[in-house]
Amino acid sequence: MALENKLNIMNDIELAHEEERLTKQRALELFENGMLDTFEAGTFRGLAKIHGYLFQDVYDFAGKMRTVNIAKGNFRFASLMYLSAALDAIDKMPQSTFDEIIEKYVEMNVAHPFREGNGRSARIWLDAILKKELDCVVDWSRVDKEDYLLAMERSPVRDTEIKALLKAALTDKVNDRQVYMKGIDASYRYEGYGTYTMDKLGKE
Repeated sequence: MALENKLNIMNDIELAHEEERLTKQRALELFENGMLDTFEAGTFRGLAKIHGYLFQDVYDFAGKMRTVNIAKGNFRFASLMYLSAALDAIDKMPQSTFDEIIEKYVEMNVAHPFREGNGRSARIWLDAILKKELDCVVDWSRVDKEDYLLAMERSPVRDTEIKALLKAALTDKVNDRQVYMKGIDASYRYEGYGTYTMDKLGKE
């Protein structure tokens, strides 16, 4: 049974296809309209703006903190009871060095503040922090899916792998449309979405 959605789609596969198409179109708008530079970098408020914009056509909860506990496999994300406090603490974490920024990203992943779409929103959020603080972004198309997923799985206990992986993929092409678009496609592939490409949607 598909997650409750604005499109009234009951089928999981059909919903995944429409969600990918609509949110990738919104991701392109975020970049082309320069909106990402207007959001707070490194706060939950900024992340909620990204999530709200991406998922506005699909879910009523777009941009809103989740109201249920969630887990992935055996890993339980931050308990609802402590979620608000966890997000306040993340807001206050420093973000002046690469290591600090990745540590903040890892904590936000553990918090997983939304019902759906956390990873895709948080990777855009991470790039926004890197761009503002260090004038670089991750070229996600250079980050292998399996390596990334394993490193993220281990990151709450040991973050050296994810730091090394992302550091090796940094680029100073912070305003490059192709880097951004290929990065969004890669980011979606990590979550199992690969029906539409940003290039094709950008030409529609």
